[in-house]
Amino acid sequence: MPVKIRLQRHGKKGKPFFWIVAADSRAKRDGKFLDKIGTYNPNTNPATIDLNLDSAVQWLHNGAQPTDTARAILSYKGALLKHHLDGGVRKGALTQEQADAKLAAWLDEKTNKVTSKKEGLSKAEAKAKADALKAEKVANEKRANAAADALKAAELTEEVAEEVSEVATEVAVEETAAVEEAPAAEESNEEKEA
Repeated sequence: MPVKIRLQRHGKKGKPFFWIVAADSRAKRDGKFLDKIGTYNPNTNPATIDLNLDSAVQWLHNGAQPTDTARAILSYKGALLKHHLDGGVRKGALTQEQADAKLAAWLDEKTNKVTSKKEGLSKAEAKAKADALKAEKVANEKRANAAADALKAAELTEEVAEEVSEVATEVAVEETAAVEEAPAAEESNEEKEA
């Protein structure tokens, strides 16, 4: 029976969650499996991988072939390196202590890389929040200045309207006075002609 190490999809639509399983290659994708080795959640940044390293290496020793994605995950977590180092121990190229030391050093380096990436992402997120807050403050200041300018313009308009209305009333008073004087003058002109 050809055994594959592959991903089995779980989760909901748009939010996949995978189990890493050892299964018969003829079984359905989400069907029967022989052993659950770990989980993989691509929804987080960076992706969350929980892998039983010893179980994965044991299946690799037994001849299980990983799919491309599973191979990338096993490589990321160090299962392929441990499988390789165990082959060197079996051949006598190095001792078990040397192999364990190499694996531990590699895992520490990988952990440091992942930690630095997480810190970088959190710093970038904090910087983005700070930039957004600064931009919001600038926009609020512009909005407040525009409101103040509009208020000043409204006050000036009211003052001009008051002055215009005062001038208009003065002109109207003068015109009514002139109109009242004009008929009297015309009457006196008519009396003189007669």
